[in-house]
Parts: sequence; structure tokens; C-alpha cells
Amino acid sequence: MILAIDIGNTNVVMGCFDGDKLIFRERVSSNQEATDLEYAVTIKTALEMYHITVEEVKGVIVSSVVPSITNTFKRAVEKLTGVKPAVVGPGIKTGLSILIDNPAQLGSDLVVDAVAGINEYPLPQIIIDMGTATTFSIIDRNRNYLGGMITTGMAVSAEALVSKTSQLPKIAFDKPKKLIGTNTVDCIKSGIMYSTASSLDGMIERIEDELGERCTVIATGGLASLVTPLCKRDIILDEDLMLKGLVNIYNRNYGK
Repeated sequence: MILAIDIGNTNVVMGCFDGDKLIFRERVSSNQEATDLEYAVTIKTALEMYHITVEEVKGVIVSSVVPSITNTFKRAVEKLTGVKPAVVGPGIKTGLSILIDNPAQLGSDLVVDAVAGINEYPLPQIIIDMGTATTFSIIDRNRNYLGGMITTGMAVSAEALVSKTSQLPKIAFDKPKKLIGTNTVDCIKSGIMYSTASSLDGMIERIEDELGERCTVIATGGLASLVTPLCKRDIILDEDLMLKGLVNIYNRNYGK
């Protein structure tokens, strides 16, 4: 079994693979105050829920955009499994050619998404990762990572709206009954969710105009399943893209 862990600003996503088969995917809150023991208990609980013993975990790979949590998680993994985890970063083979100005600045999450994308779907591609931030990654037909865009995530936009106004309430993200809201909650929900969907449609169109060709579009991340059904453009929803990329990188570097 290979344990794949993606540490994001809001959530930590964990998945366990038996060969190429994903046994489970679970999401927990990122907590910079948690200790290695607390994270070890979290990992152990997730494994036990799916009847996987600690001894069955033969390899671990971690991707992180939160440096303050990375070492804590590494210690947690070693304490629990005795396995030293691989961490996506310099020196790890990915098979991806990165053509941005400074390849070292590319976040490990975007690298992992792209690795999964080029191995799972037709090229060229636009990969949209919807988490705390919404990111766009553009990969050409020669497997080159050309660059992308970073914008505010939908939840962050909603939080900013509520925190900067006196009378607007917090909302739950579920599909609006219709575009034109008739009460405050529905107006906020429709405004944020449909404006996000319209933004995705518009960005895809502009990216394809610049590239001069149509792209496969893949969306992933915690909020993707809420927004992609509202888009006019056909978008492939792959909630396991990050985990697939992690296990691909693990196998590329350490074998199956």
C-alpha cells in the first residue's frame, strides 16, 4: 500500500493506493497547531476505517504548500509507520517540463496536478484546482507546463464579503434554485457561485484564444464539484487528481 498525502492551506487530503487502485480518499482540516502525535492518530484512524493496518503501508509520499505542517506530518508518518516519506520537491522526477520563469517557484500541488493530468487525459490541457485559491495550469501538447493563473478561491471571496459588510450572512454552498435570487441568502449564493462559474468559462475561452487551440479542461479541489455543474463549458471533474499524481510520482521514483 502507498499512502499519498496532500497538505493544503485549508485541508489535508489523504488517500491509500493498492497498486493503481485508490482504496480511499479522506479530507481533514489543516491545523498548524497540531502535533505529530495528533496527526499520527488522524492517519491511523483513516487507515483503520478502511481496514488497512499500519504494517501494510510500504511507502508514503507527501505534497505540501504549508511548510509549517510539512515536518510535523513527516514525523507523524515515521512515528506511525516507520516509513520515511518522500516529499515532492527538488530532486524528485516528475516527467514534466516546466517552462515558467523560475521553475523552483511552482507549487508542488500544481506540479502534482499536472503530472496526473498528462498521464490521464488528452493534451493540451487546462487544469483548474479550486481550493483556498483557484489556480489554472496550462500544459501544451508536448507535455510542457507553460504557466497559469492564481485567483481568489470561492470560499475566500464569500468570507471577505461577509466580513466586510454589516448585514450579509454566511452561506452554505449548494446549488442555487435559480439564477435570480429573491432573498438575501439566495442572492449571495447565486452571485458567488454563478460568478465563479462564469469566471471559469471566461478564463477557459481566453486561454484557448491565446493558445490557438481547444483544450481538455479538468477541475479538481474541494470546491470543484459545486461549481463545475454551473459552467457552460464541458469540464471533467476529477476529485482524485492530486492523489493520482502523487502515486504516479512515487512509482516513477521508487517503483511499484
